[in-house]
Amino acid sequence: MSEFDLIRRHFTRATPGALLGVGDDCALLQATPGRVLAVSTDMLVSGTHFFPDADPYGLGHKTLAVNLSDLAAMGAVPRWATLAISLPAADDMWLEQFSAGFFALAARYGVDLVGGDTTRGPLNLCVTIFGEVDAQQALRRSGAQVGDEIWVSGTLGDAALALAHMQGRVRLEDDEFASCAVALHQPQPRVALGLALRGLAGSAIDISDGFLADLGHILDASGVGAEIDFLALPVSDVVRRRFVASYLLSGGDDYELCFTAPVSRHAEVLAIGQEIDLPLSCVGRIVAGHGCFVRDGDGKLIDTEGAGYDHFR
Repeated sequence: MSEFDLIRRHFTRATPGALLGVGDDCALLQATPGRVLAVSTDMLVSGTHFFPDADPYGLGHKTLAVNLSDLAAMGAVPRWATLAISLPAADDMWLEQFSAGFFALAARYGVDLVGGDTTRGPLNLCVTIFGEVDAQQALRRSGAQVGDEIWVSGTLGDAALALAHMQGRVRLEDDEFASCAVALHQPQPRVALGLALRGLAGSAIDISDGFLADLGHILDASGVGAEIDFLALPVSDVVRRRFVASYLLSGGDDYELCFTAPVSRHAEVLAIGQEIDLPLSCVGRIVAGHGCFVRDGDGKLIDTEGAGYDHFR
């Protein structure tokens, strides 16, 4: 199977939202008048972001999901994506499953795949995603204000715990692993939440490198500090039983949203969670100064040095 056969068979679909999609030197895209483009790129590398024998359907889902999560954090409507993929071989069955997972999620969020590239090499997946948002409504990292509440969607730590099990660092029961593995292999981008937070949240970010590391980006961009109530962090039953602080504070791959909002909007935030059927937890507040302080149930500080994932550390 040639490169172009591969593209036609597995990655060419109708693109009703684009003037011109796959098949030419460039795609032609028409942004909605009055909106700006939100653009993000994420790369998934075999052996770094996923195991080489990862299920291809789940990998197709995750490849797009991590990019949709970035759009969610900006309050942007998903529109288009490109996919650059490096493959060790043209494995037709693998590609069929991968593309099925990718396009199933794309269809759910109205994303057209409009271009990309394929080449032979170590398995490497890179998506560039395009969304639209009113420039004045885009959620940024720089809008946190002293006194704001800090919120987190969903639960934290499941993906990190599943990965620890797969790496042999902890041992989970079969049902525990199955529960946590969903968060690791098929994260759900919080697009509906991001859209609902426009005009309400002061700042937002998706949690991909660990809660504290990503919250730290908001604090740095906004020039503020934070106090976190460790016991308020939302956890699943499995993580609660295991109760390892590092999975909650530093574990990556959650792909939930962390955002800030004024105390006066507390009830509105809770109402959004009920409307979209997604738990939202208030876990702390923005304070003057710098840094993030995490306190346990007795009010004592928890050591958080080195929290978060860094590819080069």
